[in-house]
Order: sequence, then structure tokens, then C-alpha cells
Amino acid sequence: MPESGYLALFLVGLLGGGHCIGMCGGIVGALSFGGTVRPVLHLAYNAGRIASYAAAGALAGVLGGGLDAAGTALSAQWPLRIGLAIAANLMLILLGLYLMGATRSLAWIERGGQHLWRRVAPLTRGFLPARTLGQALALGALWGWLPCGLVYSALISALTTGSAWRGAATMLAFGLGTLPALLLAGLLATRLNEMLARPVVRFSVGLAVVLIGVRGGAHALGLGM
Repeated sequence: MPESGYLALFLVGLLGGGHCIGMCGGIVGALSFGGTVRPVLHLAYNAGRIASYAAAGALAGVLGGGLDAAGTALSAQWPLRIGLAIAANLMLILLGLYLMGATRSLAWIERGGQHLWRRVAPLTRGFLPARTLGQALALGALWGWLPCGLVYSALISALTTGSAWRGAATMLAFGLGTLPALLLAGLLATRLNEMLARPVVRFSVGLAVVLIGVRGGAHALGLGM
């Protein structure tokens, strides 16, 4: 994936922090006991969560590599790669529009993961309340599989990488983007979140992500033609 793709997903994670807080805020709040904040537990929780993103990205990259191999066997590798690249850049455009406020719903993407989450969710109860590093790390690792439109959209980009380490790097870039908002939500409550919520900031960064998606999609179409 080009460096601009990693940057775009980092920005999506950074500006999508409000969505992440909405999805994970309850668990983040549960890591503070009686008003006492333990930063190390928040770090462990987020480390586990981002590790799950990277693992999912690695799996997506391997799957994408398998699709490439199948395309090679069918003498259709190039069109398949182009189709995946176009899909990934269209998803970047959608995410950019989401950040700009042009669309508010990613629920249709999240529905696909509900079946998996119904199996994972009961496991989280064994680590609540999280009072140790191990519990917080395990809780974050499980919570990383929560159905999330932003995560699933980023995984489509990981799918196009065709390798485990590139797929993991793609999701790592996204996960690191989500880190400031969730850490600050748990530790401070904070001016950075207020700044990221400003319409001009969200519109500017969303537009940048849209342009990266348009540029990548145009390049893929050019290769196809």
C-alpha cells in the first residue's frame, strides 16, 4: 500500500475518534474505579485492541493474497487486483464523506460482524472489572472484534495488500489513529477531542481522505484501461 494509504487510514482513525468513543466508551470508563484513573490499564486495554486490529489485518492480507493466487491460476490476476483496489479506494471516499459529515451511518457495514460478536461478547465478562494489566490487555484484545464500520472499512484496504505484514501494518496505522481519542477519553476528557470535533477540522481532513481515495481509484482505473 502506498504511504498515502497508511496516512489516510491513520487520519480516519484519528478523526473517527468520536465513533470509537461511542463504541468503546463504556469499557474505557469501566477502567476507572471510583474516579481513580490508572493510565497503565488504559494503555494495556488499547494495546490489546490495536493488536486485534493488526491480527485481523494480517488475516485480511493473507486472504487477499489467496485471491491473487486464485486469480493467477485463472489468468485473471490483474483484473482482480484492480477490482479490489477500486473497492478499497471507494471505501476511503465513503470514510472521508463520513468524516466530513456528509453521511452519518456505517451501520450497514457493521451488521456483517454481529454473528461473530455474539460469540466473543460473553468472553469479555470474565475480565470485568479489569483490575490487572492482564485483564485489561485481554479485554482490549476481545473488544477489538466489536462490529465497527470504521474497522471493517479499513479491513477492505488491508485485503488489497496481499500479504500478512502489509495487512497488519495497514490496520496498525488505523489503530494508532484511534489511540489519542480513546486514551484521552479514558484519562482526561479533553481539548483534543473538542478540537477534532470542530466542523472545519473534520471537513478538511475528510476532504483529504476523499481526495486520496479519488486519486487511488483513478490510478486503479487507469491501470485497468
